[in-house]
Amino acid sequence: GAAGLSGAGAGGGAERSGANSEDVRCKCICPPYKDHSGHIYNKNVSQKDCDCLHVVEPMPVPGPDVEAYCLRCECKYEERSSVTIKVTIIIYLSILGLLLLYMVYLTLVEPILKRRLFGHSQLIQSDEDIGDHQPFANAHDVLARSRSRANVLNKVEYAQQRWKLQVQEQRKSVFDRHVVLS
Repeated sequence: GAAGLSGAGAGGGAERSGANSEDVRCKCICPPYKDHSGHIYNKNVSQKDCDCLHVVEPMPVPGPDVEAYCLRCECKYEERSSVTIKVTIIIYLSILGLLLLYMVYLTLVEPILKRRLFGHSQLIQSDEDIGDHQPFANAHDVLARSRSRANVLNKVEYAQQRWKLQVQEQRKSVFDRHVVLS
């Protein structure tokens, strides 16, 4: 018993180093047999030793029933690449981290930059100033002069400001029509 376990342990260790960072195992699924319940056995053995006689330890049935018991067991050799799994997880976590940083940028940093760039008084407009588009008319020029932002971001920012103006015009138009109708 003890000699068999130490021999299997040494063989499993040699198999792991020879597999070049791949985890290998033999998995035997044995259904219930007579008065013994079903069981799953896992062991690190070579592919040629992946059978019931090498994997199922301790054997739950006495000597004469071993062959009948092993015929019912289904043994499969499995291998997986730990390196591939680790790289996939690192890529996934990196993308998740980048998205988290982008969210922090959008919620914390961008509003501060907008306030510095346009001035706090220009961003907050009263109802009387809605018709006056002067604060946003030169938004593209202000952004183009800004050397800290890239050209693509300038275009996106300009498009965003134009969209905000269009929304404000639509709101004003809807409210004017509502007043006329009522």
